[in-house]
Amino acid sequence: MERPAWAPQGIDISVPSVSRIYDYYLGGSHNFEVDREAARKAMEFIPGLPKIMQANRAFMRRAVNYAVNSGVTQFLDIGSGIPTFGNVHEVAQKASIESRVVYVDHDPVAVAHGRAVLEGDDTATVVAADLRKPQQLLDSPEVQLLDLERPVALLLVAVLHFLEDEEDPYAAVAELRDALAPGSLLVVTHASYEGVPVAEEQAVGAVDVYRDIRNPLVMRSREEIARFFEGYEMVEPGLVSMPNWRPDTPVEQEDPFAFSGFAGVGRKA
Repeated sequence: MERPAWAPQGIDISVPSVSRIYDYYLGGSHNFEVDREAARKAMEFIPGLPKIMQANRAFMRRAVNYAVNSGVTQFLDIGSGIPTFGNVHEVAQKASIESRVVYVDHDPVAVAHGRAVLEGDDTATVVAADLRKPQQLLDSPEVQLLDLERPVALLLVAVLHFLEDEEDPYAAVAELRDALAPGSLLVVTHASYEGVPVAEEQAVGAVDVYRDIRNPLVMRSREEIARFFEGYEMVEPGLVSMPNWRPDTPVEQEDPFAFSGFAGVGRKA
């Protein structure tokens, strides 16, 4: 297999990557045939996966604009993936020139590509770190771009469902919350069988594809997802399907698959 210039040395390009599969769903160009194959296999069970990812990105952009309009101009985006068009730093900087963004990912492809995209930008940076090790993440020099004494918007968009219960994602999210100043925001999207317009027995097939590539996808209930917001006050309209969170356009025009899973924003008291 030909190794493109953007693929960092030392990564195995014969193994699918969650962030490159996501890039493929969004119509990006930073993915390999092995990623596209896994994506197409998952789409046999949930054909609307690209629609779900687009709804996810659209929610993220609305949440970033909401944060800036609420006076929060610092962003910590964990599990940020490969920076594609309309990413957090572009949305945030368009809304306020004071915006500062730190992207965090543990996928070397996402980190290398992020560094290339952000070269020469002193208001945004990317760090290789893991959500499972919050303290290590917070201690990394790149995070110093943010002033943790002031409110920060913590973005955990389409990432918590890749953490299994035994990895204790609730503890990791609580540790990050405790490190943030009052007035900080938590922005979450999470996969769930609730809202997916196919039978759960069928949707399980897509979940199995992720398990087969050693990136288990954990579907949680609305109640389980709401637990991540402990210590936060929910911003209206609460924990809802992605298109229903402060929509810009009529929700009736959305594809049924866009309503899969949940999205919400909380504010730390």
